Amino acid sequence: MTIRVVIADDQAMVRDAFSVLLGAQPDIEVVGTAADGAEAVDLAADLRPDVIVMDIRMPGVDGIDATRRITAHPDTHPKVLVLTTFNLDEYVYEALRAGAAGFLLKDASGVELAEAVRVVAGGAALLSPDLTRRLIAEFARIGTGPVRASGARVEGLTGRETEVLARIAQGLSNTEIAAALTVAEETVKTHVGRILHKLQLRDRTQAAVFAYESGLVVPGGGRGQGLSGR
Repeated sequence: MTIRVVIADDQAMVRDAFSVLLGAQPDIEVVGTAADGAEAVDLAADLRPDVIVMDIRMPGVDGIDATRRITAHPDTHPKVLVLTTFNLDEYVYEALRAGAAGFLLKDASGVELAEAVRVVAGGAALLSPDLTRRLIAEFARIGTGPVRASGARVEGLTGRETEVLARIAQGLSNTEIAAALTVAEETVKTHVGRILHKLQLRDRTQAAVFAYESGLVVPGGGRGQGLSGR
């Protein structure tokens, strides 16, 4: 199955370079390019791509606002892969909260870019454990505004689902979670599906953000005080 991609970046050279790199892959097709966020939103609706490679900093409608509009649209469900210049860009966390499936540095190689597109297209979050911890620690330090999560929604999870959610927030894969909890990987997949359904979340990235915002997991790797006994 071919992965249909839209590239959104205000720099023509970047759009052209990424189009060439991704277009050379046998399983990826670049179906459109956008020079700003507004155009990316329009292309998402018109072309219905599988993945949008989205620069954060663009004039007019930036990548964060565009991501929020695209992921909120009821008829289109593309995965958004955010591009950033720095691995702790101050806007990355907001992009993840807006619905991005992950992020990639702009200086990544063509191989890394193609693999990132495949990862998010397949429904996985593109956040390594190390980057997850660093991002959360940084934004906890500078503050991210009021907690929006509902305690009742967290309470709706079973004890095992809570354990799985905590490990998702730590950046663990299904295989790693299965090993940590001594269960089958298929069992973990079932738990992840139920977590996303119960919390009405889009993907693992949103689940990780939710876990930190709700206090289930706190920066530094510990679990929130109010949930330590679950």
